[in-house]
Formats: sequence, structure tokens, C-alpha cells
Amino acid sequence: MNDWIQLVGGGLLLYFGAEWFVGGASALALALRVPQILVGLTVVAYGTSAPEIIVGVQAASAGHGDVALGNVIGSNISNIGLILGIAALIRPARVDGALRRRELPVLVVSTAVVPLLLLDGVLSRWEAGGLVVVAIGYTGWMIRAAHSASSVATARVDATRAGEAADAAGAPKTAGVPRAALTAAAGLAVLLVGGHIFVNGSVSVAHALGMSDRLVGLTIVAVGTSLPELVTSVIAARRGHSDLAVGNVVGSNIFNTLLCLGAAGIAGSVGAPLQTLGVELVALVVMTGVAAAFIRSERTISRLEGGLAVALYAVFTALTVARG
Repeated sequence: MNDWIQLVGGGLLLYFGAEWFVGGASALALALRVPQILVGLTVVAYGTSAPEIIVGVQAASAGHGDVALGNVIGSNISNIGLILGIAALIRPARVDGALRRRELPVLVVSTAVVPLLLLDGVLSRWEAGGLVVVAIGYTGWMIRAAHSASSVATARVDATRAGEAADAAGAPKTAGVPRAALTAAAGLAVLLVGGHIFVNGSVSVAHALGMSDRLVGLTIVAVGTSLPELVTSVIAARRGHSDLAVGNVVGSNIFNTLLCLGAAGIAGSVGAPLQTLGVELVALVVMTGVAAAFIRSERTISRLEGGLAVALYAVFTALTVARG
């Protein structure tokens, strides 16, 4: 029972910590007169991947590399199947044409890189460092490329939504630099504590149930670290802004592969024999292909397509659990 309390409690701390951290950091940056587009493309983008980074680094450094790897693969799959799928079910999501031209190729390439890096069964520190460098370069490229009116508007909405999500999660009011800094610092502290508790609880529960580290990373940990994005995307969709989930999912998956996997690989040993990841990597490629098909042009993702994404995720989860 204590293990389950750690698992649930750690997951809740990850949610509140992420919302407080992103909201506080966004408010702090805006209070310091940082342009909203930079806040949306950097603070919010990196901040929403904070649970995956914290959990991945702590799992890898504690010797649970399978959890860290499963977290990245599972989070990317659940982002498409759950977050994008559920958001579209609530309200059909419009696709921005710039997303197809700019982020879609990066999403496809970054996904294709994962099995290539695991050909020898291990993600070396050099390879992990390369992923982090590419993540930083990608951020810089995004900032330079995001000069259109739609990009500025999207970044402004992201920055504003971060503050609203923090308020909804009970964060202190972030008016002024001191309070914003306090909220961001408190959120980061809660994230670190929650990540530690969540990893310990998830691994203990997995072992108690006879689950492998790989399985718990692909399922429980993946959903737990995606919880802040899932909750905020559902709230946004209910308010008529389901289109925000499209860009958030694409950006999150790119950062998960480049930044989260890279940081975990630097912190500790991450990897698994390629032949043991067949179902997971096929599911990752298929779900990424589904997302690419959804955003192939400036269009609207229908409820039927959202239902398809959720159904595919359910099939993947069933197959993963059946394999043990």
C-alpha cells in the first residue's frame, strides 16, 4: 500500500510542480520584459517537458535505465494517443499550416533516430550529448523561424495559458518578480521531490506486481509524466482551444526525444536490446505516422480521428501489458 501511495502522491506532485514551475517561470520572464514569443517557445516548451526530464534523469542515475527509456517512448505514444486523441474527441482540433512545414519534419526525423541510436542496445553519453545539443539548436532555429503573426499569437496564448494552468493548480499569485520567482522555485522543488517519490513508487509497484522496469516506464511512468499536459489539454479543449494540443503534442514529442532522452543518457546508462523493443518501437513509428497524417495539411482533426488515436493507444497498452 505504501508503494501505491508513493506512486499516486509522486504523480500528483509532478502535476502541481510542473504547473507551478511553468506558470511561475513564464510570469517571471514576462515581468522581466522577455518577449512573449520567447517565453512560449523556450520557457513553456522546456517547462512542459520538465516531468519527463526529472523522472528520466533520476531513474537513469538510480540505475533504472529501462524506466527512463520506456518513459520517453511511452510518453510520445501517449501524447498522441491520449492527449491529442482526447482533445480531438472533446472538440475537433484545427491544424496550423506552419506546423506541417516546420515541426512535422523534425518530429518524423527525431522519431526515426530512436531505433538507430539503439542498434547496439545502448545510448552512449556521446550520443546523449548530441541529442541535447540538437535540442538547443532546434530551439534557436524555432526562435529565428517564428516571425509570422500566427507563431507570435500561438506563443502568446501558450504563455498566457501557462499562468492560467498554474492558477488552476493552486499556485501563489504570480504578480511581480518576487512572487513569480518564488512560484517557479517552489514548482521546481516540488518537481524534484515528486520525481524522486514517483520513480521509487513506480519501480516498487512494478516489482511487486511482477512487472519489468521497461513495462512500468512504458505505461505508468509515461502516463504519470504526461499528466500535466493531459489535464491542461483537456481543459483547453473544453474551452474551445483543442487546436493548442496539436502544437503541444508535436513540440513535446520532439523535446522528449532530444532533450529528455539526451539528459537521461548523460545522467546514467540508458538502453535495451533492440529485439526486446519491437512492439514499442513499431507503436512509436505507427503513432507518429498517425500524427503526421493528421497534420499533413492545414485542416481539422475530426472526432473520428481522435477516437482512432485513442483506440490505437488502447491496443498498444494491451499488447505491452500482455508481453509483461
